[in-house]
Amino acid sequence: MEISFAKKRALVTGAGKGIGRDTAKALVKGGASVIAVSRTQSDLDSLKAECPAIIPICVDLSNWEATEKALNAIGHVDLLVNNAAVAILKPFLEATQEDFDKSFDVNVKAAFHVAQIVAREMKVRGTGGSIVNISSQASQAAIEDHAVYCATKGALDMLTKVMALELGPHKIRVNSVHPTVVLTAMGRIKWEDPENAKYMISRIPLRKFAEVEDVVNAILFLLSNKSSMINGALLPVDGGFLAS
Repeated sequence: MEISFAKKRALVTGAGKGIGRDTAKALVKGGASVIAVSRTQSDLDSLKAECPAIIPICVDLSNWEATEKALNAIGHVDLLVNNAAVAILKPFLEATQEDFDKSFDVNVKAAFHVAQIVAREMKVRGTGGSIVNISSQASQAAIEDHAVYCATKGALDMLTKVMALELGPHKIRVNSVHPTVVLTAMGRIKWEDPENAKYMISRIPLRKFAEVEDVVNAILFLLSNKSSMINGALLPVDGGFLAS
C-alpha cells in the first residue's frame, strides 16, 4: 500500500528520539514537510543532519507560554503526531506530587495544548487534517509500578475521543495508537535482557515486543487518506496484549 504525504505539512512532537524521530524521518521520506519538536537541541541537530529538510523547534512542551511562542507562528499544519511523553515508573505508594505533575504536564496537558494550537488553524483553513496521539497499552491495562503513567495515558485516550467528536465536523480526524513495549534504543537496554522481558513477553500472544517500525507504520496509516473513515479509534500495536 503506497502512502504519499506530498504537499502536506506535519508536526511531530518528541521527535528527537525513538518513535518520534523515526516518524519524522518517515514523513519526510513520504514527501511531507516536517516540523520536528524536541526539548533537546542536540537531538534536533543530529536529526537535521540526517534530514536537512526538517524544520527543528526546540521547546519544553510542559511550559505553556514557551509552547505558545514557539508554535503560534509555524503556519498551517495538516498532520500532527503528539508523541512527546515521559515515563516515571514507581510503585503507587512511592509516587510523588512532582512525578504526578510532570507526567500530566507532558503526557496530557502538552498534547492538549499542541492539538489546540494546530486544530484551531485547521478549522480556520477548512481543509481538515489528521491528528494521532501516542498512547500505550498501559492506558487500558493495569501494570505494576505504572500508576501515574497509566493514568496519563487513560486521560489521553478520553481526550482523543472528545477531540474526534468535536473536531470531526471540521474534517479533522483524531486517533491514537497503543504500543506495547517498543524496542527503541533505550527500550533495548532494559527489555533485551531475557529475565527482564520474560513476564511481559508471556502476556503478549505473539511472544515478541514491537519494533519502532511497527508503531511508525500504524501512525502513518492513521495520518493518511487510507484511513479517511477512521476517527476516534484507539489502535493497539501490542501483539494481542490487550486481547489476552
